[in-house]
Amino acid sequence: MAKERYWIVLNSTEIRILINSLVRMKNKLIRQGRYTDCVDELIGKLCS
Repeated sequence: MAKERYWIVLNSTEIRILINSLVRMKNKLIRQGRYTDCVDELIGKLCS
């Protein structure tokens, strides 16, 4: 059985807020010495 996929529609302001939040989360993970792969992937998907 295929997994369900969900799509959200965001305007440019919402995308900017989301990217800024993800960058802050990535910086926090870096300071903690943790992996940032999943955050990097989300940022890449939002920027494409």
